[in-house]
Amino acid sequence: MAKAHSVFRCSDCGAEQPKWAGRCEACGAWNTMAEEPVGREGGRAGRRAALSSHPPTRLSALAAGGELGRWRTGLKEFDFVLGGGIVPGSVVLVGGEPGIGQSTLLLQCAARLEAAGVPTLYVSGEESPHQLRLRADRLADDAGQVHVLGETRIEAMMAHAEAVRARVVIVDSIQTSFTDALEGAPGNVGQVRECAARLMRFAKEAGPAVLLVGHVTKGGGIAGPRTLEHIVDTVLYFEGEATLDHRILRAVKNRFGSVDEIGVFRMTGTGLEPVPDPAAAFLASRVTGVSGSAVTALLEGTRPMLVEIQALATKAGFGTPQRVATGLDQRRLALLLAVLERRGNLPFGNLDVFVNVTGGMRLFEPSTDLAVMAALVSSVHDRPVPADALFLGEVGLGGEIRPVVGVERRLAEASRQGFRRAFVSARSRVASEGIEVVGMEGIGELARRLAA
Repeated sequence: MAKAHSVFRCSDCGAEQPKWAGRCEACGAWNTMAEEPVGREGGRAGRRAALSSHPPTRLSALAAGGELGRWRTGLKEFDFVLGGGIVPGSVVLVGGEPGIGQSTLLLQCAARLEAAGVPTLYVSGEESPHQLRLRADRLADDAGQVHVLGETRIEAMMAHAEAVRARVVIVDSIQTSFTDALEGAPGNVGQVRECAARLMRFAKEAGPAVLLVGHVTKGGGIAGPRTLEHIVDTVLYFEGEATLDHRILRAVKNRFGSVDEIGVFRMTGTGLEPVPDPAAAFLASRVTGVSGSAVTALLEGTRPMLVEIQALATKAGFGTPQRVATGLDQRRLALLLAVLERRGNLPFGNLDVFVNVTGGMRLFEPSTDLAVMAALVSSVHDRPVPADALFLGEVGLGGEIRPVVGVERRLAEASRQGFRRAFVSARSRVASEGIEVVGMEGIGELARRLAA
C-alpha cells in the first residue's frame, strides 16, 4: 500500500507545492495554500482502472441537437437563466451566501420537476430529511413526492441515485460531501475538487443532471478551489440582501446558454416567486420629485433593467469627508467625484457623499457613470431631475461623455416603462420611437442643464 503523504495546493489556481508557503508561486495569491493528503490506495489507481466503456463516436453519428431536450422546472426566471431549462447530463453549481435561498430555490425546482414526471433526488448533507420536510411544508409547491436523502458520502449518493433512477440529483452542499478515495475532512480543497469531478463523471456517463449548492466566502467567491468552477458546466450566483425581498440569480458561466443573464425572484412566506416584469421591479418603490435620484438602464445579458441611483451630498461633520457606496465600486465613485470636481467645478472636498443603488443591484458596467453623476449634481444643487428622464453614458477622465453598447434596447425598454427623455452621448447617433434623445458632449453641459 502506498504511504499517504501531504502536498499543499493553491485554492485559486490549483498549483501544487511540497511545503506550505504564504504566497503561491504560480499565481501570486496570498494565503491560498491548503494541505491536501494524497497517495491513498484506491484513489488515482482506482480511477485509472475505471476506464470508460464507451468507444469513440463520430459526430455525424450523433443525433442533431442531442437526443434529449431540456427539462423545464416551471420557474420561468430559473429556466431563462439556464438558457431554457436543465440540460440532461449537465452539472450546475448554484452559489450564494448562507440564508439567501439556494436550498429553497432548488427544493422548489425538485418539487416541480417531480410533478412534471422527472424523478428527482434531493441529497442534503446539512439538514436531515425531517428538517427538509419542515422546509417543504412552508412552500406553495407540493414536494411530497421528491426523494430525499441525508448523506454526505459521494459513493452512497450515486448508488441511491441509480437505485431510484433519478434524472435530476441535487446535492446540498458540495462543501459537506466527501469521498472514500481521499483522506481529509469534508470541505478541504482535495475533497471538494474530487467530489465535483466524480459527480461530473457520474452525470456524463449515467445521464442525470446534477445541481450543486456551493457556499460563498467573504470575498464573494464560491468556497473551495477555483478549479471547481472550471469542472462544472454552469455557474450561477444567487445574490441579494437577506433583509430585502428581491433575489437575483446571475449566470457567470453557461456552456448551454448565454452568460451574464439574470433572473429576479421575490422571497415570500411560501417560497421564491419569479418576478413577471424584472425590468420594472426595481422602480416600483421609486419616489419622484426628490433631489439626488436618477434612473439608468443596465444590460444584463440580453435583458435591459432599469435601476434607480440615489445620491446624498451633505456638509462633512468631521475633518475627513466620508465616501460611502452601496452597489457601486468605491474606487469608481472616487474617480467620478474627482472628474466632477475638476471638470464640472463642483466642490466635494468638504462634503460627505453617499451613493446607493436601490433594490440590491450592483453596478459593474461604466454605462451608469452619467446617472451617478446626475444624482450627485442633483443632490448638490438640491434640484430634482426630471421624473421621466433616463441617463446613459460612460464618463472619461476628461469629462467627456462616451457612447455605450446596446443603447437601442435600453431606450426601447425605457420607453415601455414610460420614460420620455434620455440623456446620452452626443456621439451615440441614435433615435428611438417614443422617447426624446438629448445628446451631450461633456459633464459641464450636464451640470448646466440640471442646475438651470
